[in-house]
Amino acid sequence: MSELFLRTLRDDPADAEVASHKLLVRAGYIRPIGPGLYSWLPLGLRVLRKIEAVVRGEMNAIGGQEILFPALLPKAPYEVTNRWTEYGDGVFRLQDRRRNDYMLGPTHEEFFTMAVKGEYSSYKDFPLLLFQIQTKYRDEARPRAGILRGREFIMKDSYSFDVDDDGLRAQYQAHRGAYQRIFDALGVEYVIVSAVSGAMGGSASEEFLAESDIGEDTFVRCEESGYAANVEAVTTAVPESLPIDGQPAAKVYDTPDTPTIATLVAWANTVLDREVTAADTLKNVMLKTRLPGGEWELLAVGVPGDREVDDKRLGAALEPAEYALLDDADFAKHPFLAKGYIGPKALLANKIRFLVDPRVVDGTSWITGADETGKHVVGLVAGRDFVADGTIEAADVRDGDPSPDGAGALVSARGIEIGHIFQLGRKYADAFEADVLGENGKPVRLTMGSYGIGVSRLVAVIAEQHHDELGLRWPSSVSPFDLHVVIANKDDAARTGAEALAAELDARGLELLLDDRKASPGIKFKDAELLGVPWVVVVGRGWADGVVELRNRFTGETREVPVENAAADIATALSS
Repeated sequence: MSELFLRTLRDDPADAEVASHKLLVRAGYIRPIGPGLYSWLPLGLRVLRKIEAVVRGEMNAIGGQEILFPALLPKAPYEVTNRWTEYGDGVFRLQDRRRNDYMLGPTHEEFFTMAVKGEYSSYKDFPLLLFQIQTKYRDEARPRAGILRGREFIMKDSYSFDVDDDGLRAQYQAHRGAYQRIFDALGVEYVIVSAVSGAMGGSASEEFLAESDIGEDTFVRCEESGYAANVEAVTTAVPESLPIDGQPAAKVYDTPDTPTIATLVAWANTVLDREVTAADTLKNVMLKTRLPGGEWELLAVGVPGDREVDDKRLGAALEPAEYALLDDADFAKHPFLAKGYIGPKALLANKIRFLVDPRVVDGTSWITGADETGKHVVGLVAGRDFVADGTIEAADVRDGDPSPDGAGALVSARGIEIGHIFQLGRKYADAFEADVLGENGKPVRLTMGSYGIGVSRLVAVIAEQHHDELGLRWPSSVSPFDLHVVIANKDDAARTGAEALAAELDARGLELLLDDRKASPGIKFKDAELLGVPWVVVVGRGWADGVVELRNRFTGETREVPVENAAADIATALSS
């Protein structure tokens, strides 16, 4: 340790918000060099490489072949799939001296597809599974939480190629199993949730989320059935339609100073002869949307008044279009939109696309805007007084909502995305016309799967899940060392004995860190706790009595080991 390139810090970095960021910097695993950019110091790099080894081993086990693409990528292939435009401001773009456009690669579907098309031409060459472990780049608007959300990160991305859908499903399941083995080996607590494909395209999609209170992803699950899904992928349990016949006619009321749901409900409970809640109102949110390269178009989203529009669910539902709320200038251009009093009538009359929450079924009666400032309509019945253009999954999902499988209620939690698997299908094969000669002599279009793991992010995830108030507590599968030997005795005989013990442990194939510094025992113990190696051997006062101390950093258990057989006993303890 006297030679190790390492300086531990006693204070948390000023900009660190989460435990993993604080501890990885304090323990000398990483160092910041710019917003969202980190250097890997020797200890951090050892952890990173061990995670890579676990990932690589499982990918090899399911038939993967490792290749490596450049991080600097030309524009043309992204134009074929329109993703040069779709990525927007989320990527790094640059030009060479000849003014040719390039991108720092955020992902590599196009290049894997082109590579396979260029090399293979027969059904006999498939199935095929290629993968890489490589640096990726995303221009995060707000990089934070250390390496959990940076601008440069290391990712394992793999792509399967098959000549039929049965082959794709088999490769998808093989990856699903491999991911479970990877995360189990790394000691990560995780949940598999249904997800949306987003800009990646394709059909089936699942996320692997590490459960964590600091996670940016919200997911829900049903404890009765085991159903779990990212909030973007939750489908609303649609109620039965209600009879329309016999319902009273809709009536317009003067409702001065009621531009919000709260003021509208307060008015209704004063005027109407029944109890009214926010769930009885229909809130119509005005947006403008634009497909990549297209023009802005107005869109109205109707949700029950007791619900908020969830940005992630809305974004997923509108993918690949971007969207924005209308501002005052937009309202000024469309005077038929009475801000705070918008109703279905004016929307439909002016051919504004109107999508509603799935709970707005035929026969449901609503209090909503009457398209005139200071007026609302009571008893507007869906299917009789208005017919929306369709439904949209945009309203927030809450604890207690019915599970889509009908088995019980949903409860929410937070997680960090660590893996994502997609059945891409033929989106990219179609774009590049990736055909091979089939068994019958006719062209067959390839079908693809895409599977990602955030390798560098896993370092932070494991640190989040495995630490205490003293420091890190690495699982043995990823710890930078198997064993941390601390010389806590200034006696020359003890130092000589500790070095001899370390040499014997090294000869037994254990990776160990020897704290041979001429520092106080207190400093050495604090550093050992901060660094988080799972086993610590202390050569201290007990040396004179013929014993050393073996500490388990995970459990806190301590026991004495006789010096004469210490190496064998310690090796046995570590292997058990």
